[in-house]
Amino acid sequence: MNPLDSEKPQFSPARIAVIQYLCLAVFLYLVSGFWQLQVQNPNMYAEQAERNRVKALPLLAPRGKILDRDGRILADNHSTFSVILSRASLDESHLPVIADGLGIPLDELKRRLDRSRKLPEYEALVLKQGLTEAEVAFVEANRRELPELEMIRSQRRLYPADGFASHLIGYVGEVSEAELNEPQFAAYEPGAVVGKAGIEREYNDVLTGVDGRRQVVVDSRGREREVLGIKDAKPGRSIRLTIDLDLQAAAELAMEGRKGAVVALDPHSGEVLALVSTPNYDPNKFAGRISAADWKQLISNPDNPLLNRAVQAQLAPGSTFKPFVALAGLESNAIDENFTVHCRGGAVFYGRYFKCWIKTGHGNLSLHKGIEQSCDVYFYNVGNRTGIDKIAEIGEAAGFGRRTGIDLPNEEEGVLPSSKWKLRNLREKWYAGETISVSVGQGALTVTPIQLAAAYAGMLNGGVWYRPRLVSEEDMHSIRLDFRPEEPRRVTLDPGNIDKIKSGLWAVVNAAGTGGRARLSGYDVIGKTGSAQVASVQFTKGKKEMELKDNAWFVGAVPKDNPEIVVAALFEHGEHGYLAGPIVRDVLKAYLDKKIRRLITERQEPHPIKPFETGRLNPAGVSPVPDPAPLLQVNR
Repeated sequence: MNPLDSEKPQFSPARIAVIQYLCLAVFLYLVSGFWQLQVQNPNMYAEQAERNRVKALPLLAPRGKILDRDGRILADNHSTFSVILSRASLDESHLPVIADGLGIPLDELKRRLDRSRKLPEYEALVLKQGLTEAEVAFVEANRRELPELEMIRSQRRLYPADGFASHLIGYVGEVSEAELNEPQFAAYEPGAVVGKAGIEREYNDVLTGVDGRRQVVVDSRGREREVLGIKDAKPGRSIRLTIDLDLQAAAELAMEGRKGAVVALDPHSGEVLALVSTPNYDPNKFAGRISAADWKQLISNPDNPLLNRAVQAQLAPGSTFKPFVALAGLESNAIDENFTVHCRGGAVFYGRYFKCWIKTGHGNLSLHKGIEQSCDVYFYNVGNRTGIDKIAEIGEAAGFGRRTGIDLPNEEEGVLPSSKWKLRNLREKWYAGETISVSVGQGALTVTPIQLAAAYAGMLNGGVWYRPRLVSEEDMHSIRLDFRPEEPRRVTLDPGNIDKIKSGLWAVVNAAGTGGRARLSGYDVIGKTGSAQVASVQFTKGKKEMELKDNAWFVGAVPKDNPEIVVAALFEHGEHGYLAGPIVRDVLKAYLDKKIRRLITERQEPHPIKPFETGRLNPAGVSPVPDPAPLLQVNR
């Protein structure tokens, strides 16, 4: 026997069996893993592998431009940076640093991450658009420490300087948590920029484009190695408004330093030519993310600059309502043009003395003089004879007491009192003495400036009321395929009665009436003043606070026969209606001056260049002007 044989290792059958079973178990484990990887869940594991090397970068679509009727730019975009977060490479311990550096509250950042968990991890989350220089520096300085952050090019909204047309255009901002739960914003993701007010909100679906995507291959450090594919962003559609920039500028200048609103309409189409609300605000502050200090200043301002007074201020119209009272009296045969009243400075109705605005009285007046002099006593008698329900019938036809339907958000409807209205809302009967106050535009009656302008437009148009709109019907066909033109509201009125009203309105401006400050030499301007109390005479007696002074109204139109433009102006706490007359006069003059320039240009150039849909034109609308920047930096 070889002595070396005794040194060979000896393996028992049991040990060999254990080793065999271990090898079998490892083999089965590898087979099961292969089965899961290749057969059972191939898509899941392929996706996980892709996350390690593929990154999807959003290409943010620019919003469509907002243009005036001649194609001049009212709202544009400018190039800026946005920051996105790659959730696949996110280290959640970095969140406090990211929130602090980008000025995003940590709780909000966490909520946005939670809402995005339903998306694939390789889809980046847009954290913030329109970065400031400090935020750009923060991202650049922390590229190594915060590899989950990346900057991309984007477009930020650019609005005119000094808040020009701010209530009309509106502003954009990041979609809020509450808005994400609304149906109209259901398709948006956290961090998306949406319209918040004005045209930006009303036509957000049109102005918003479709974001694109850029897929790239990156290494373990997140560095780009290869571009896999690009889906280009689709810009939003531009919208051309009915607004005339020249008239808008004239109205803005006329309202400078005043609180109130101006609305200019084409009575033959309902197109809004100008819409101003003051005080205004700077929408550029909202384009990224408004600071807490700026927001606090806006909401704590007692003048409420965020209120769009043109469509939301609900105030007594004062004497501007008198022509509708007169029309109700004429249409119901309660009075005729020869109905005469003697004014001694006041009159007693139902045991109460009602004053006229002139203490010494106006003497004997018929309809023409009653409108011209805006005599309260005359209209007390007209209203008393006509009755509240006949007045309300004409008022309802004119559109008072309901929204006009203008294409702006959050329009208010005002109040048109009647016996039915009081019974329905207050559960009380109407008393005849209440009609006396409504007859001069006071009492429970309230209107908005857009309502008043539209009411006059339809009355002066012979009983044909068009819905006010900021986008013409012609352009609406190209914006929305399902658009259907809307028929105007028609009410049968005696043309002779309309002429009697117009005659009185002409005398208000051109004879010895209260609206002489709205007169324009060589033109048949018609109009009506209105001074409306904001508190009772007893309450305001001896007090000089600005907020207690009467509101001043003026509504004007030109020419007397078949008016082409109607302008309503509200001068809050202006005290006297005639002081609102020059505001309307300036807008009417801008309209007439432009019309003359256009006629002269058409004679000089028989074949003018047609306006470009997305270009900027000069005021005459005949030649392109290449640089839009001056319009966006209007210095009033």
